[in-house]
Amino acid sequence: MKLKIEKNKILFVMLIGIGLVFSACHRDNNSTGQAYFPDMSYSYAFETYGSSPNFSDSIQMLMPVEGTIPREMIPYQFGKTFQEQVRAGQELVNPYTPDEAVMKRGKEQYTIFCSNCHGVSGKGDGYLVTSKLFTAQPVSLLSDYVQSKPDGEIFHVITLGSLSTLMGAHGSQIKPEDRWKIVTYVKNGLK
Repeated sequence: MKLKIEKNKILFVMLIGIGLVFSACHRDNNSTGQAYFPDMSYSYAFETYGSSPNFSDSIQMLMPVEGTIPREMIPYQFGKTFQEQVRAGQELVNPYTPDEAVMKRGKEQYTIFCSNCHGVSGKGDGYLVTSKLFTAQPVSLLSDYVQSKPDGEIFHVITLGSLSTLMGAHGSQIKPEDRWKIVTYVKNGLK
């Protein structure tokens, strides 16, 4: 008798389990089913510049704490003057050697950011110049003027732009490691 009751309990639990499995299935593919913890399924997002009940002043977008910088971001320590450009050339050291991977990445980044003005070969004959969209002639990167400059000075010009030419700053567009790889490519790959 006891064995029969145990079998009935097991059968009853199995039937409930099977019933739950089949009740969870819907023939309607547009239905997401039941949400047992809706507070975790549906988040209530705030508008970026809207008000927030989480803070006393109800501001949603908070400014970073003054004096803080993002992780792994070292602020550029040189200003945009001729003296700072020379100092950058004396103090900054290129961390890369012209191996295959560095040259490949340097060429990719050069093609994206530099070739429109300086040309594929670095002669200053890029598309913007030949199509007359840019009237000033860019400096030839193959010239002794550029090739004799220290790597740090070229890095500085890519970062902040040039005061003597119309080259703009690219520091906000190109990561520092990619700027160094462009410098390595300009000094070793364009020859």
